[in-house]
Amino acid sequence: MPSVAESLRNIWRIHELRQRILFTLGILIVYRLGSYITLPGIDAGILEQINAQNDQGGLFGLFNLFVGGAFFRAGVFALGIMPYITASIIFQLLGAVMPAIQKLQREGDEGRRKITQWTRYATVIITGFQSVGYAINLKATSGAAIVVPDWLFFASAVISLTAGTVFVMWLGERITEKGIGNGISLIIMIGIIAFLPASLFNEITGKANLFVFLIEIGALFLVTMFVVLVTQGTRRIPVQYAKRVVGRKVYGGTTQYLPLRVNAAGVMPIIFAQSIMFIPSTFASFFPDSTFWQGVGTATTNIFGFWYSLIFFIICVFFTYFYTAIAVNPQEMADTMRRQGGFIPGVRPGRQTSEFIDTILTRITFPGALFIGFVAILPAFAAYFGVLPGFAQFFGGTSLLILVGVTLDTLQQIESHLLMRHYDGFMKTGRVRSRRR
Repeated sequence: MPSVAESLRNIWRIHELRQRILFTLGILIVYRLGSYITLPGIDAGILEQINAQNDQGGLFGLFNLFVGGAFFRAGVFALGIMPYITASIIFQLLGAVMPAIQKLQREGDEGRRKITQWTRYATVIITGFQSVGYAINLKATSGAAIVVPDWLFFASAVISLTAGTVFVMWLGERITEKGIGNGISLIIMIGIIAFLPASLFNEITGKANLFVFLIEIGALFLVTMFVVLVTQGTRRIPVQYAKRVVGRKVYGGTTQYLPLRVNAAGVMPIIFAQSIMFIPSTFASFFPDSTFWQGVGTATTNIFGFWYSLIFFIICVFFTYFYTAIAVNPQEMADTMRRQGGFIPGVRPGRQTSEFIDTILTRITFPGALFIGFVAILPAFAAYFGVLPGFAQFFGGTSLLILVGVTLDTLQQIESHLLMRHYDGFMKTGRVRSRRR
């Protein structure tokens, strides 16, 4: 197995891969610098004093984690990429019920470009509404930091936040197109990583007993290993290919395997679920005098509370099934297999093969969905056992799943470039790319 240093040298030798990685790092640096630009009309010094006195936990604290701290700093990137993800969810839901969008999804690249364009327009509209809610909340909680008339602040905040989200969306698309990895996921991940050093330092200084801290690190390591194991877990279905004689050559006659991942949806369900959890609090900000909406907002912003954990768990399980149904098409797999002369032993080609694959997929998705839901609410259990809220978010939940999922996806893309140039990747035994000798 090649050493990490050797793999890094191989990466640097490939000009295209080196350029892609440097481009990605440059875009991420631009994003991090932009997260420190404050909205017009805000006194950053006064706002920092107010934030030091207020509770920065709950759902808003989690949102602040995703946008790299820009939410509480009242930055132009305060809403981050979440409006774009919400728009993507809407169109994927519409694709399941509207024939017109289903038709576009089946039209290949042209249909995807059309849906992407509509998603961008929807992102602007959603950001407009969320920016108004954000400005109202900022006025209510940190009004002393606003040094311009209210009408000017609201107008500039809506324009700046909308422009900031569109710019972040554009940065993510550039990473996906010219960089390495999924740009949207990497932007979210870099915001989460920015909080890890401070959270780790606070946890160390906050523990009087070093042994307890070491137990927490060990538990975090085990949880991370378990997440990696389930994320990479597959159910392999044997596929037999019939022999074909073409001239003097014989093709086929071999047994291969169709890998079905336990977590075929990846990190997307928990990102989708997190976006959905922001909707009730956004509506609650529009009705500050409504007892009902304030109760709903409170219940859906306490990330360590019972109702938040229950709702979040259910939404994660639902979106795991939903996204798996979108990402994996058993009928298409069966048709491709039949065209290539392949069949599953004991199963007839065609409809029965499609039903067999769908049955297996449903069975393995169930534990995968429960796993994602459990990991999503694991920070609540960590906080219950005395872990500080900031560090508890890395024991599971959205933070850990995003970090693991995005890291594995990026490593797979890097290794694809390495293998195309006949270099060994990070792991020769196949844990990352499932390669077998």
